[in-house]
Amino acid sequence: MRASARHDRGGDRQCSFAAAGSRLLRGAARLVLLLGLLSVSWAARAEDRIAVSHASVSVRNGADPGAFVDAQFELELPLSLREAIDHGIALYFVIELEVSRSRWYWFDKHLLDDSIEYRLSFSPLTRQYRLARGGLAQPFDSLDQALATMRRVTQWRIADADLFEGGNTHARIRMRLDTSMLPKPFQVNALTDRDWVLASDWSRLEPEARAPN
Repeated sequence: MRASARHDRGGDRQCSFAAAGSRLLRGAARLVLLLGLLSVSWAARAEDRIAVSHASVSVRNGADPGAFVDAQFELELPLSLREAIDHGIALYFVIELEVSRSRWYWFDKHLLDDSIEYRLSFSPLTRQYRLARGGLAQPFDSLDQALATMRRVTQWRIADADLFEGGNTHARIRMRLDTSMLPKPFQVNALTDRDWVLASDWSRLEPEARAPN
């Protein structure tokens, strides 16, 4: 009798452990699904705030030869990021460009990586916004004026003219907020707050007619 009772209790414990494990697995699966849905939602919202409205590449010969990029971006900053700038937090934006050549027998051949980096900040002393690119900085009276300048890229020389010769060469471009340049507390905040997830989709550059010699 006692042996039978111990056997029954052991079986009950095994069933209980199995049921608990099953519940944990179901809970973990629901959590993974929820995080996936949140990441998709955040990404969709991020793409809504930055988008490539136009992008093209032109090849010129003659006195000023080369391959030149023109691009127009749609960019809207959430209120929390506007407030961060006004409180002295600089934001870094990157326009990234990739050029590759299609190969029928293998993966595409990577030809070029290039980027433009902007630093957007506010100076309490002058009450002006500053947009810096490389070693050059331009002041603006309003944040919207600075954003308007950052939204447009004109005649960005990315390579020599022969890079696009031979066909099957294509380029793509995007803009994103570089959260790795933020102060550490804001980097942590960027992991959980969708307002700090700003990145456009990659967009293919349309080729323009080659300019005459």
